[in-house]
Amino acid sequence: MDAIKGEKTLAELAKLHDVHPNQIVDWKNQLLERAASVFGAEAASAPAVDLKELHAKIGQLALENDFFSRRAHQGRHAERKAMIDRNHALPITRQAELVGISRCNVY
Repeated sequence: MDAIKGEKTLAELAKLHDVHPNQIVDWKNQLLERAASVFGAEAASAPAVDLKELHAKIGQLALENDFFSRRAHQGRHAERKAMIDRNHALPITRQAELVGISRCNVY
């Protein structure tokens, strides 16, 4: 607040508060940028989240994962190895774990 008042120089404020003058400039700029939120203006509200929908999606994904893992483990080793997609975003290590083969068999 002292820096905004402008009654003292940056050097005086830095010596008084035992900080570097650049830090005072940074704090002043941050305060000026966020002054509206500091003094009561409402910030942009976060989007509403429908918990029931999220829980339903989690339940559906859990069922699908269970189905997939049981079906994947029923196949032969060569079939499970063929399921590995080297271009997928999911790491190969995790893919191998999901289909029930060791990582070294994939490589």
